[in-house]
Amino acid sequence: MAIMGKYCKAYSIKVLRQFGQWTENSENTKKEKQQIDGKEIELPRVLTDDDFLYLQDNYIVTDGIFKDENIIFENVTPEWKSFCQKTLAFEIPVYELATIQTSENQK
Repeated sequence: MAIMGKYCKAYSIKVLRQFGQWTENSENTKKEKQQIDGKEIELPRVLTDDDFLYLQDNYIVTDGIFKDENIIFENVTPEWKSFCQKTLAFEIPVYELATIQTSENQK
């Protein structure tokens, strides 16, 4: 079963490719159905600068919202984390727990 992380954010591949050590595992892209010689087959999609990928909370980049499927980039280094934080402004939000106030009549 696919694992959904706590947070991910979509970025244009064009922006991600600005990282000097960027590499793509294009064999892991999502599959697209295509008609070839009258038969429907699934082939990995070809990534272009107009496509978007997902930066996960563990700094791995995927072709989809699940953090353990279609992994495109997984070379998580201090330089990559710095690029994500400084250039991409990637920040995992901290959610505060809301407190619910009850009235005296509800006790």
